[in-house]
Amino acid sequence: MTKPSDLLPEGLEDHLPPEAARITAAMHACLDVMGAHGYDRVRPPLLEFEASLVGRMAGVSVGERSTMFRFVDPASLRTLALRSDMTPQVGRIASTSLRDAPRPLRLAYCGDTVVMKASQLDPARERLQLGAELIGADSVAAAGEVVMLAIEAMKAAGLTGISVDFTLPDLVDTLAEKAFPLASDRREAVRRELDTKDAGGLKAAGGAAYLPLLYAAGPLDSALAALRAVDAGGALKSRLDGLAAIAAHIGDAARITLDPTERHGFEYQSWLGFTLYAEGLRRAAGRGGTYRIAGSEEAATGFTLYLDRIAEVAPQPQAGRMVYLPLGHDRAAAAALRAGGWRTLAQLAVGEDPQALGCGWVLDGLEPRAL
Repeated sequence: MTKPSDLLPEGLEDHLPPEAARITAAMHACLDVMGAHGYDRVRPPLLEFEASLVGRMAGVSVGERSTMFRFVDPASLRTLALRSDMTPQVGRIASTSLRDAPRPLRLAYCGDTVVMKASQLDPARERLQLGAELIGADSVAAAGEVVMLAIEAMKAAGLTGISVDFTLPDLVDTLAEKAFPLASDRREAVRRELDTKDAGGLKAAGGAAYLPLLYAAGPLDSALAALRAVDAGGALKSRLDGLAAIAAHIGDAARITLDPTERHGFEYQSWLGFTLYAEGLRRAAGRGGTYRIAGSEEAATGFTLYLDRIAEVAPQPQAGRMVYLPLGHDRAAAAALRAGGWRTLAQLAVGEDPQALGCGWVLDGLEPRAL
C-alpha cells in the first residue's frame, strides 16, 4: 500500500528495472559512438554558482532561467543553482579548464538535469541529457560531422525511421539587412509570427515580404528550391549551399526536411539548427545547432539527446543468463561464470525458489545446469 509520504513530487518518477535497463543500454551505445569518433567525455557538477551558470546561458529567456532550483550554499553563502541544461557547463569547461587545448575540441557529456516547472506538453521535471559539442570550428564540415554523429548515436541506441528537420535561426536578421529590409525593433514580432505560422499576424507586424517563407517548408530539396527562389538577392546562398552539403554528407542515413522559420528551442543558435525525430516517438528525440559560447564567443556546434524519451522506443536489452548459486557453492566457478558473461544470484536462505528469483540455471558443482 502506497503511503502519502511515498509519493513523488509532480514531474518526477522512478525508472524500474526494464526501463532503467533501456536507458542504460541507450546511454552506453551513444557514448560508445561518440568516443569512437574522438569525443572525450566530461562530467560537470550537478550544481554550481548561479551567476556562473546563468552567465553561460546566452539566448535563454529570463522565464526559462527562473525555472532553475536555487538555494544558498552554507559554505560560501552564495546562491547555487541545479543545472537545467548541461550545454552551458560544457562551454564553461571549454573556456576555462580546456581553453589551451588544441582546437577543434570534441567533448561528450551525459547527466541529469532538473527544472522547477515543466510544460504541459512535457511534464517531466528531471531529464537525462546526453550530447556532444564540437568547439572551435564554424564550418559546414563541422556541422555535417555533428549531425551525422547524432544520427549514428540514435541508430546505435536502436532507433529507426530517423529524420532530421533543419531550420535557419538567423533567417530574419539575415534577410532584414538587405533582401527584405526591416527595422530592428520590428524583427522580434516578425520572428514570432513566422514561428507561429500566422500569415495574418505576419502582415500586421509589417512582415508581408516574409510571407513566402511560410510555404518554403517540407522535404529538403523542394524547400531549398523555394528558398532560393525567394532569396533572389543571394543573402541566403551560403546557408542554403551549406544545408545542401550537409544533406549530401548524411546521404540516405536519415530523412531530411527543412522548416526555415522554426524558432522554438533555437533561441541561441546561429545559422543552423536541427531537430531529431525517430519512428514511434511522439516528441523530438533531441536538438542541436551552431552557436557561440557565451563569455568567450567561441564558435561551437553540438546536439543534445533526451535519453528518457529515447528509452520509450529503444529495444529492451537482452539480460544475461542468470545462474543460481546454492549455499556452499564453488566461488572460483562462480567467478569464472561472471567473467564469461553470466549473471549470478547467491542463495541466502533455505527455501528460496531460484526460478521465482529469475534464475534459469543452478550451479551444480563446477558447471551450470538448466532448471
